[in-house]
Amino acid sequence: MSMNSRRQFLASAAAIAASGALSPLTAFGRNAFETEKPRKFELGLVTYNVVKDWDLPTILRVCQEVGIAAVECRTTHRHGVEPSLSSAERKDVRRRFQDSAVVFWGCGSTCEFHSLDQAVVAKNIEECKRFVQLVADLGGRGVKVRPNGLPKEVPAEKTIAQIGSALVECGKAAQDAGVEIWVEVHGAQTQDPANMQAIMQHCGHEAVGLTWNSNPGEVKDGSIAWAFDLLKPWLRSCHINELGNDATGKYPYRELFTLLREASYDRYTLIEIGTAYPDIAAGTHYLRDYRAQWEELSKG
Repeated sequence: MSMNSRRQFLASAAAIAASGALSPLTAFGRNAFETEKPRKFELGLVTYNVVKDWDLPTILRVCQEVGIAAVECRTTHRHGVEPSLSSAERKDVRRRFQDSAVVFWGCGSTCEFHSLDQAVVAKNIEECKRFVQLVADLGGRGVKVRPNGLPKEVPAEKTIAQIGSALVECGKAAQDAGVEIWVEVHGAQTQDPANMQAIMQHCGHEAVGLTWNSNPGEVKDGSIAWAFDLLKPWLRSCHINELGNDATGKYPYRELFTLLREASYDRYTLIEIGTAYPDIAAGTHYLRDYRAQWEELSKG
């Protein structure tokens, strides 16, 4: 900036400040040059449970209508996006997503690795690898897995280490396929942020991250900042539930969205609620209202 231009800028700023439109701090201080980080994330949808009874063409059509950017296809639902798909069927699913304005984000599996029975753990690892290949074939980003608790029969530390080791094996398969593993913050004890942090530290594989799950137990004195700080290094995906609002005492989504903006999170916050809507018109209305509420809570 030239000296004359700088004088003109400062004179203009001072005039605005003097008029009362802006305080001197706003005119000359950090507020004049620093703004809250813009939202980089978009709204997505887990097919659990709003659209679990809808076929894939209907899901894609409604998502486009109401402005939902991405879909995580949860296993066992009517859309039928499963590892059992043939090569031709996989090509068809991939084409349907590519022809739409909706991103295939990935698959929500129920693979879990906390069992005392090592044969069960091994079976879940192999099932996860099947989902990895499916997601790779469909052009998606990741596979959601979960822990589902800590067996009382053994020390918690042993199960945490076991889950971490299983995730390493899954992570290697995912990395080879060019996708990711997302560990849902899930389970009666394993959803505790400190336990989930320990699981991720035991794993330590770069292809393995977390799906934030918006659990009520994360809220302390009305805030989730402490839990977010613990798990932020591994954040790769995010599930959100019924939004409500801060005044009702429900989950503090406005704070979550602010924390996501500050972390430059640039993926999706995906709707995951317990209520199913077999009636497509009712489900469409619900999703349209949900998006409007999400827009209000997530804006800067």
